[in-house]
Amino acid sequence: MSELGKKQINRRDMIAGAGLATAAAVIPAAAAQAGESKKAHWDHETDVICVGSGAAAGTAAVTAVSHGAKVMLLEKMPITGGTTGKSGGVAWICNHFVFREQGIDDKKADAMAYMCHYSYPQRFDPNSPTLGLEEADYKLIEAFYDNGYKAIDHLQEIDAVKWKQFRLFFVDEPAPDYADHLPENKTPTGRALEPSVGSGSSEGGNSFAAQLAEWLEKKNVPILTDTRVTQLVMENGRVIGVEAESEGKTVRIKANKAVIFGTGGYAHNTHLIGLHQTALYGACAMPGSTGDFISIAGAVGAQMGSLDTAWRTQVVLEEALQNRAIGLGAFVLPGDSMILVNKYGKRVVNEKRCYNDRTRAHFVYDPSRDEYPNQLMFMLFDERSLDRFGGAFPFPADKAASEWLVSGESWDALFANVAKRLAAIESKTGGVRLAEDFSAATKDSIAQYNGYAKAGKDPDFERGARLYDVQWHKLFSAVREGSAFGANPYPNLTMHPLADKGPYYAFILAAGALDTNGGPRINHHGQVLSTGGEPIPGLYGAGNCIASPSRNAYYGAGGTIGLALTYGYIAANHAVGEIA
Repeated sequence: MSELGKKQINRRDMIAGAGLATAAAVIPAAAAQAGESKKAHWDHETDVICVGSGAAAGTAAVTAVSHGAKVMLLEKMPITGGTTGKSGGVAWICNHFVFREQGIDDKKADAMAYMCHYSYPQRFDPNSPTLGLEEADYKLIEAFYDNGYKAIDHLQEIDAVKWKQFRLFFVDEPAPDYADHLPENKTPTGRALEPSVGSGSSEGGNSFAAQLAEWLEKKNVPILTDTRVTQLVMENGRVIGVEAESEGKTVRIKANKAVIFGTGGYAHNTHLIGLHQTALYGACAMPGSTGDFISIAGAVGAQMGSLDTAWRTQVVLEEALQNRAIGLGAFVLPGDSMILVNKYGKRVVNEKRCYNDRTRAHFVYDPSRDEYPNQLMFMLFDERSLDRFGGAFPFPADKAASEWLVSGESWDALFANVAKRLAAIESKTGGVRLAEDFSAATKDSIAQYNGYAKAGKDPDFERGARLYDVQWHKLFSAVREGSAFGANPYPNLTMHPLADKGPYYAFILAAGALDTNGGPRINHHGQVLSTGGEPIPGLYGAGNCIASPSRNAYYGAGGTIGLALTYGYIAANHAVGEIA
């Protein structure tokens, strides 16, 4: 077993390694069987085993240790931090310390109404005691509100994470929530906290995960890397430990109080992707996100929640086909003279909508044609957007440096080159091709969009009509120094007419993810539930490996980490008897 720091491999190597990503993509779900305690001796014994090392498992470990429990942290990859360490480290939390210091009342009733409406729009009823949700689903969201700020406060009080050294996430003003426009959202900005140096920097997540690991090291907590849990050990219906593979050997570790899983989703398990996702071509998750917990928990009778959900983002398709473990997703699409069209040349979504919700537009099904017409989208833009916002992903700073950039001196030339790209990858897309009238239809869409841009209003998709669109455009469409193109003179900052003359450019976009967020069901204590709906004693889950309490909703920047650390905190407290 290798402890933290003993492996000479860095995060950049892990992310960029095509070999690692390819291997991860074909790993099947762990062939787990529940072990019996009498089969062999214990190699180690502790109170709480935390599996994973990102926001969920790291927070769980720190919380358990802070209450006097003995803890071991197990990470199957050579380095700690998980996908949290690759992220911006932002955490979306209601009623946090900055609000309280500023006298901002992030009322529970309003926050609950916002989250429940966003997570369950098809059920939402403001006159219901549970806002139209099943009681169990309501309690999951309620526990997030009740404990998120407590988790942040606790991490600060024990000096595990120095949140107060940092600020609210954003540049000029607090970040808007991803559904800031919902009428129930009475505190639509400022819930995102950023423990990083520089807005949106990957230093944030690395800093957050590293601070947790460093705190654990100071407390002499064993952190075992290259240690993959393969099965749970049961006794009289209770989880009492794990078996794991480490350096070619099987080790058995006893947990006197609990096993808490805070591992990744299954974004790099192509078998599970094929079973549960309509499309997921690539993901930002670390290569270790292969969904091990699904089969491990299933082997002890865990009930599965939603398995088709994910934290979604669009991806540059050709890049993802080369290596599904992508570095960046097409999160906030840059540019103002830019639109998205489908294979029929039609705009189908607000191009400035948040990445999670915008990506879901890929899954619209057309029963007349028996197809997903938006399976692929084409990001079209001109020289202005490429020059003015070059370097804002996916725009390259140097257009010669991007092999995924498609170009043409005219629209027809561009469309012909896009068609060639599609032909080269048709075996990976179900044979998606541009419609016969794509050129004419797209030119009509461009002309219509240009009129909208000049008027400053988008009656089709309300692009730029909401605070989210404008503020995130400002942040992620940074102006390239030395650009030959001036500021947008039109009424809507997010919209500028596309040029009458080429050259023109395109990217082929498809559905991807940060990671999936489906798996075993938990209750509001973080306990994994059995198929009968009762907690499995001694087994807890948090983070991307479980069925997300927010379902499909991404409440705001840091929604993933906010939920992960909160439920890591909840699970640990319940496991050691601190909070019921």
